[in-house]
Amino acid sequence: MEGQIWFLPRSLQLSGFQAYKLRVTHLYQLKQHSILVSVGEDEEGINPLVKVWNLEKRDGGNPLCTRIFPAIPGNKPTVVSCLTVHENLNFMAIGFADGSVVLTKGDITRDRHSKTQILHEGGYPVTGLAFRQSGKATHLFVVTTENIQSYTLSGKDYPRLELDTHGCGLRCSALSDPSQDLQFIVAGNECVYLYQPDERGPCFAFEGQKLIVHWYRGYLIIVSKDRKTSPKSEFAGNEAQNSDKQVLNIYDLCNKFIAYSSVFDDVVDVLAEWGSLYVLTRDGKIHVLQEKDTQTKLEARRSALSLMLFRKNLFEMAINLAKSHHLDSDGLSEIFRQYGDHLYNKGNHDGAIQQYIRTIGKLEPSYVIRKFLDAQRIHNLTAYLQTLHLQSLANADHTTLLLNCYTKLKDSSKLEEFIKTSESEVRFDVETAIKVLRQAGYYSHAVYLAEKHAHHEWYLKIQLEDIKNYQEALRYIGKLPFDQAESNMKRYGKILMHHVPNETTELLKILCTDYRPSGEGDGPGTLEGKKANSEEFIPVFANNSRELKAFLEHMTEVQADSPQGVYDTLLELRLQNWAHEQDEQVKEKLHDEALTLLKSGRFKTVFDKALVLCQMHSFKDGVLYLYEQGKLFQQIMHYHMQNEQYKKVIEVCELYGDQEACLWEQALGYFARKEEDCKEYIAAVLKHIENKNLMPPLLVVQTLAHNSTATLSVIKDYLVNKLQKQGRQIEQTEERIQKYREENTRLRREIEELKSSPKIFQKTKCSICTSALELPSVHFLCGHSFHQHCFESYSESDAECPTCMPENRKVMDMIRAQEQKRDLHDQFQHQV
Repeated sequence: MEGQIWFLPRSLQLSGFQAYKLRVTHLYQLKQHSILVSVGEDEEGINPLVKVWNLEKRDGGNPLCTRIFPAIPGNKPTVVSCLTVHENLNFMAIGFADGSVVLTKGDITRDRHSKTQILHEGGYPVTGLAFRQSGKATHLFVVTTENIQSYTLSGKDYPRLELDTHGCGLRCSALSDPSQDLQFIVAGNECVYLYQPDERGPCFAFEGQKLIVHWYRGYLIIVSKDRKTSPKSEFAGNEAQNSDKQVLNIYDLCNKFIAYSSVFDDVVDVLAEWGSLYVLTRDGKIHVLQEKDTQTKLEARRSALSLMLFRKNLFEMAINLAKSHHLDSDGLSEIFRQYGDHLYNKGNHDGAIQQYIRTIGKLEPSYVIRKFLDAQRIHNLTAYLQTLHLQSLANADHTTLLLNCYTKLKDSSKLEEFIKTSESEVRFDVETAIKVLRQAGYYSHAVYLAEKHAHHEWYLKIQLEDIKNYQEALRYIGKLPFDQAESNMKRYGKILMHHVPNETTELLKILCTDYRPSGEGDGPGTLEGKKANSEEFIPVFANNSRELKAFLEHMTEVQADSPQGVYDTLLELRLQNWAHEQDEQVKEKLHDEALTLLKSGRFKTVFDKALVLCQMHSFKDGVLYLYEQGKLFQQIMHYHMQNEQYKKVIEVCELYGDQEACLWEQALGYFARKEEDCKEYIAAVLKHIENKNLMPPLLVVQTLAHNSTATLSVIKDYLVNKLQKQGRQIEQTEERIQKYREENTRLRREIEELKSSPKIFQKTKCSICTSALELPSVHFLCGHSFHQHCFESYSESDAECPTCMPENRKVMDMIRAQEQKRDLHDQFQHQV
């Protein structure tokens, strides 16, 4: 069994291989590589050999040995005391009992690529070695029984520095992990010392003879004798006292407490593997130590110190322990909460609030707020709420509460600091803050916040309702983008118009024509201005007719396509001004302006509305103009009739009588109803009626019968002329009847002859082509003859003469029309 190396996997199935013929004295397995370095002897005498094994490769079932070389420095036989290998496989150091240290530099797995040299010589046995890598700097710690030294291997000639004048025994040194800054740990009988490559660090007073020292996951593991005895060096040749009890202590140096302590019988070594510690004792037993989870450790410590719950150092220790073991944030928050409760109950409110602040994000804020609502603790509550906002975890209620705290404390500086943060650092609900500041009377702060964060509605509401600064509100609206300026003018326009009418009117003119926010440049890159619907702002001018008139006139001048409502309102304003004006000159000017607006052609689509406006204000010229444009000639005449303007009635009939003949009839009826002497006008009307034959004489007589002043002499000439004209018509009609009778008699004779006598066809020419008539030919009783081919080409019917057909059709159409009208008695009576 001597000279073998044994492997113990997690399944605890032991296996091994023969590495040396005699014995194995040292082993070193690298953590990041499957490389094992061993020191042993193949023959009697002091002749140690170093072998490097590749555990991933096999040679006859055993690990492959990649290199063998003697470990004796300078051919001097001496015993190997310790061994260490750098994780990058470029350095290996071997310490000897005579105080020598051999350094191998290069690839330690190959002979060709490495160089061996004596790094250190001294008179005291080497008891520990350790490589430290920090960035590109590589150091080697060398400890003997009497001193501690460090070598800088990354420097030229490997400069040496003596760190201390006392050393330690074998296996009583180790290198810590980064949590302790990779310090070299040396355990003496009185103290444990920590070293940097260039100086000594802190020390810890752990008494007792140290036998084994290891570092594991932030813990310092020390095996020491259970009772104090005279320490004897292994190199002094004393026999081991195997009956002695040994104490295994696991120290947490960061939190300064003992994590574990237990007594074992004769510990051979402590090994770290698979996340646990394994304690190997000389009786062949292996004891497993498994680290508990952080929460369990904290609970165990609390129960152990249950009588000290109100002592401050318990909570500090728990916090340090939780941090060092990376307890999750929920667990840490619970510790902070309990610590805060403890301090609060003791009356240390300042200390308590600091602990509660550390729970932000985990502990419900209302738990803390309820404790500090008392006015005497408002400054503590303010500190908590400030931190809550800094971490962007505050809601609107928290913002309200914090601002109320500032106002209660009258701490204007803190209030300004809170609200005047940059926009990217805002950690509160801005609208809530504005409401609270406004309610508390801090109007300037509220306005600042509203302007900075573009809460335009709040800014204007405070300026107009609280500060009453109407000019500033109007200036602010003028700086807004178009959509927001438009909406705010609709909302606040009436208030602004009441207090600053001129400035408000000017802004509305700009807003409705070519709006650009004030402050924008007019350079070539400036966008075209926008314009609002001017009709929508007319209600803003309630009770401000002067400004409204100026606004509407401006819009019609600069924007001819303004909405119809603008022109309608302007017309109404001008008519009102005209109706109420007393000065004749001014009234005449207003009259011309109103009529000019009517004649602008903007009221064609709203004719009725314009007419109603003119009628309401008794604007005669406008009414007549609109009647004329609407072809309402009867209304024009009725207007003059109502005003008894007889000449105007006649003029209207003369102007528009051709377009609407009933005007003369209405004029005759109008004059007939007048009791005054209207013979002149009746005569003029009768003359036109006679010329145009507009009324039957009987109807004229009946119409004039209502006028008591109209005598027979008024219509004598009309009746005589009418009777004479009708007499002439009767004579013409009788002559026409006689002609028709003679024609009818002639036609009857011709029909009778055709029925009873033969018809001789003597035509020599075709009635179509006028060429000589040749057979075959076609003859009709009407006397027309045709070539057969001419007849077939031009005739539409074989039974009708092509020449007589048009006339015959006219006659037939007249006969059919008479037959259709034969039964239309009502129409006949109406014509009569």
